[in-house]
Amino acid sequence: MRVLVVEDDPGVAIPLVEGLRRNGLDVTHVGFAAEVIPASYSADVILLDIELPDGDGISILRELRQVSDVPVIIVSARGHEADRVIGLEFGADDYVVKPFSARELSARIRAISRRRRVEEPIAAGRITVDRSRRHASVDQVPVELTAKEFDLLAVLAEEPGRVVPRQELYSRVWDPVWHGSGKTLDVHVSALRRKLGDPDLIATIRGVGYQLRDAGSHS
Repeated sequence: MRVLVVEDDPGVAIPLVEGLRRNGLDVTHVGFAAEVIPASYSADVILLDIELPDGDGISILRELRQVSDVPVIIVSARGHEADRVIGLEFGADDYVVKPFSARELSARIRAISRRRRVEEPIAAGRITVDRSRRHASVDQVPVELTAKEFDLLAVLAEEPGRVVPRQELYSRVWDPVWHGSGKTLDVHVSALRRKLGDPDLIATIRGVGYQLRDAGSHS
């Protein structure tokens, strides 16, 4: 996922960019208002500071909303309710008050991306997942899956190549507070591999989680 960080303070920008990259995100950084619109066309999500040396973030947001509906998270030291309301009313998808952690922002970025894409078919290499129709296919051939198998594949397909931690899969496919068997996930992955017809499509990252291989690569 491509994230555009708009922040003029290097003391904030550098650790933020590094932290987001450690969380598996593809990050670009700009520090001036004039750079935002051109850079926005290649971004999936924008983190927007509202105090920049050549303009304010709200004006940028208003301009951006005239040309794009890319998700925007405002990041600001201003924590008053009025500031949050203004940002959200002008088209921001979320508002985060400094200081914050890269881990929290990464979670918010992925949550917004999921909400935006929930009705859109996901094309991940050889695999297509249509959540609205509960339909999955490999090489355009339909695959019959159980409800949990489908949900599991949908989560993995959101970001091919990203290693999705086991706890995240349990939380999103089963329950936020999971107390079931630790083998439940492994059993479902095994069944999913069999039904997809190629066990190498889903890689096991030992001790971490699972990864949907880009385009079914065996590398």
